[in-house]
Amino acid sequence: MKCLLTIAPLAAVGFLHAQTPEAKPRLNPDDIQRLLVDRDGKPSELSKTLLGGGNTNRLFYFPTHDEPATPADWGFRFENVDFKSTDGTALHGWFMPAKLKVPKGTIVFSHGNAGSLGHHLGFVLWLVEAGYHVFMYDYRGFGKSGGELDRRGMIEDVKGAFAYVGARKDVDARRLVSYGHSLGGAKSVAAIAEKHMEGLRAVVIDGAFASYRAMARLVGGELGANLITDELSPKDCIGKISGTSLLVIHGVRDPVVPVAQGKELFDLAKEPKTLFEVKDGGHGDTLSRDNGAYRKRMLTWLDGVM
Repeated sequence: MKCLLTIAPLAAVGFLHAQTPEAKPRLNPDDIQRLLVDRDGKPSELSKTLLGGGNTNRLFYFPTHDEPATPADWGFRFENVDFKSTDGTALHGWFMPAKLKVPKGTIVFSHGNAGSLGHHLGFVLWLVEAGYHVFMYDYRGFGKSGGELDRRGMIEDVKGAFAYVGARKDVDARRLVSYGHSLGGAKSVAAIAEKHMEGLRAVVIDGAFASYRAMARLVGGELGANLITDELSPKDCIGKISGTSLLVIHGVRDPVVPVAQGKELFDLAKEPKTLFEVKDGGHGDTLSRDNGAYRKRMLTWLDGVM
């Protein structure tokens, strides 16, 4: 994310210095701020030109299109799936059948920012071993999925993933779980707040942030905050989810998303809700650390709500 949020100021400096290659830099952060943000706090015309349009929210995302690994590399069966978002955008995912004859349920996993599916396998393979079907997918603009980066569109992708899973004959559509890590938690919360998912028994968010703009400010200061809007932020959506059990997981020492943002989401959410604050937990290891202690707690929690 840091690389993306610094593209605009770096591009501005590079553009100006290209005109005078031998001149010493004379721009300070305030100069860059004035170049990239207008008096109303919105992206300037220069920003829009450098970014190829006005969708500065796409700076928040860091997709890749590689495939560093597949479930097969770790000895898991899987099915390549091509499906559609609710707006018709072509998406790609992997369906992994549970390692139990009678699956406990089906988990729809929405992955975090940066990378494609193969970078996020460690978040879900243990759930397959624990007896759950898992469907994980790439948002538009990520991996093998089509389309362009777009916040609204990515929320529609979450809805499309649930629609696909719910229509499978080998899935009990009455026993579904939403599990989102970081960005995936933000996207899934917004999607579920807008559309009731039939058969959804539980919502799990791990390391999720409350506000896009707050995250942008952490990384890029006021310049970053001015380039990113707070439209469809989880803090404005999570309170609209009702009647579904919620589990909020957050590492106390998360260096990417401060634990305060996870607590904010928990406080805004309706009952029934549970909070796991993982001592010494970081951003991607809350469930795996301490020999999977919180994996066991999550499985026990799931058993109670399924």
